[in-house]
Amino acid sequence: MDSVNSVGGAGSVAVAPDADEDRDERAPRRRAGRAAAWGAGVLLAGVSAVIGFRAADSDGFTPVPQLLAFLPWLLAPAGAGLLMAVLGRWRAGMVWGVVALGFVAWYMEPYGNTDAPRGPAVAELRVLTSNVEFGQGTAGLVRAVREERPDLLFVEECDPRCAALLRKELPRADYPYREAVDAYGAEGSVILAKVPLKSAAGVEATLGMPGAVADVQGHPVRVQLAHPMPPLPRGVGLWRSELGKLQDYAAAGSGRPTIIAGDFNATQDHAAFRALLDEGLRDAARLTGASRTPSWPAAAPAPLGAQIDHVLATPDFSARDARFLDIGNTDHRALAVTLTLHKPETER
Repeated sequence: MDSVNSVGGAGSVAVAPDADEDRDERAPRRRAGRAAAWGAGVLLAGVSAVIGFRAADSDGFTPVPQLLAFLPWLLAPAGAGLLMAVLGRWRAGMVWGVVALGFVAWYMEPYGNTDAPRGPAVAELRVLTSNVEFGQGTAGLVRAVREERPDLLFVEECDPRCAALLRKELPRADYPYREAVDAYGAEGSVILAKVPLKSAAGVEATLGMPGAVADVQGHPVRVQLAHPMPPLPRGVGLWRSELGKLQDYAAAGSGRPTIIAGDFNATQDHAAFRALLDEGLRDAARLTGASRTPSWPAAAPAPLGAQIDHVLATPDFSARDARFLDIGNTDHRALAVTLTLHKPETER
């Protein structure tokens, strides 16, 4: 009996350490799984919050409008959240991750109408807009103008040195018509044109936004430079208000041909910008298949960045040959596009 007990005792002593070692090995895996699940929850909650505002057609409050500018980037945290949910064997998190990725992909689809005008073409305009960052990119803009030869040129953040250089390098013989807000820093803006411009009230805002009426081969076209304040952390209300003023300008057009171009400090993922499009405007880059081409910051390689520089036009314009240009010494890419004005069929 003693020998049996001793054998049995020895056997029990041998089994106990194996069980303890097994439990010790599983514990780190369980902790890692819980950590992965928690990380997935945090990532997916952040993505879902931003997508929720997008789905509610609202820009919300800081930091939502700033994050909405880079909505495609949400694919990264949504994908990471899904992967962490898989590693953590969190089934609800896996479903959540797939749904979050689906919503991000859904809202990456271009926004706005692309129906082609039905009437005959009656006039054509090459339009170029560029934010030259306190005038620093003016020399590069001049080179771009000489290559693109726009009929309408919209320049944001054009300070007195910028204005003087444009007068010198783009003489009146080339661009005889000018409407401007002459100011220092970011407040200065100018519209230069080969076609006749008639003075018109611009949109009152913090930064200069001049306006005019262009005579395009006998057809009056309302033109307005856009440069609302950006959605700074404490300036979201001002940004929304100034985009609202551009929306009011568009609504007051009463069906007249209209072009609004410039640095909107907004993308198609901002509700305030979509409200502007819904006033009967179409984004020229969208019409040419370049709705997600980034224009800011210029230093960011594609596809990173956000498209905040736009040329918007009423549905009586078609668009082609949109190009985003690196002109140097500015944090924005310039945008050049050809617009064709069509005469409504009822006016034949």
